[in-house]
Amino acid sequence: MENSKELLLVHREIKPVSLSAAVNIMLTPQFYTLKKEVLPVKYTYQAKRLAPSLFEGLLEKEGSYDFLVYKEGESWTFIAYDIEKISEFLHLKGFQQGDVSKIFFAQQSAALFLGPCMLNEKDALVVLDDTVVLVPVKALGEEVSSPVHFDKHFTPKKGISLEGASGSLFTMPQTILLASVFVLFAMMFFVEGSRYGGESQSTEEALQSLYADHPSLQSAYTREGIVTKYREIDQTERTKREAVKSLSSMIFKGVTLTTLTIDQNNVKADFTCSSKKIAQRVEKLGKKAAFKVFKTKGSHDLRMEGAL
Repeated sequence: MENSKELLLVHREIKPVSLSAAVNIMLTPQFYTLKKEVLPVKYTYQAKRLAPSLFEGLLEKEGSYDFLVYKEGESWTFIAYDIEKISEFLHLKGFQQGDVSKIFFAQQSAALFLGPCMLNEKDALVVLDDTVVLVPVKALGEEVSSPVHFDKHFTPKKGISLEGASGSLFTMPQTILLASVFVLFAMMFFVEGSRYGGESQSTEEALQSLYADHPSLQSAYTREGIVTKYREIDQTERTKREAVKSLSSMIFKGVTLTTLTIDQNNVKADFTCSSKKIAQRVEKLGKKAAFKVFKTKGSHDLRMEGAL
């Protein structure tokens, strides 16, 4: 539903608008900062945690930035944007609350910019080295004769939402349909609840039969002992997962995890760092996560040890 809406290309020189229905918008590079990196991470959430450090020194200090992260081939694409500044600009251009359904960035549709996309008589969007950039029309030469036609087919799959835009997501007929579905689910839950209530008696009978076969379970102390035993096992496994999670946060550009050992009592990890500065940063993260940190003399290698 969101991707079927009209898509407007928004740039700094766009004329004020007056809309009768919610639209999607695509922002030019004037509204975001782009960075591409090859990182030794597998998942998007891992890459997104590294985004702030990748943009150090590239963003205005007074801004409040969010990040859109996705993978293209072997590299990760990072888009930094200030949603407050974007909202202020849209308001100045006549966009009201609820007018914007989804926000996309031109870089997300780089593969579709097969020619220059004219913004006005002075500026155009083109793709250079797989990156969408803004260039003067005068610099295009003969390419001006074959511009691309921008429409809703440029809409990417993933976008961001403005605060307050959710009110324009559903039409009244769609709202009525969803309400009907929810009522149907409520009725189903009511029927299932009644059925489970009727089965409570059979459950009690099965429990009494279990007590008859295993008399020791009738003792509250025995049952509590079983619960305590498995609670300790569960706590150990949780601690292991938290330790691995902390170690994964130390893997970023310039850091390689060479070995990882986990047994019933300890967790050990060896890291190779590309420089002294990066090693100091990893050491700081390790101590913050309550790991014991050991340095290898004459190198930037570190070992982390922790008790479970």
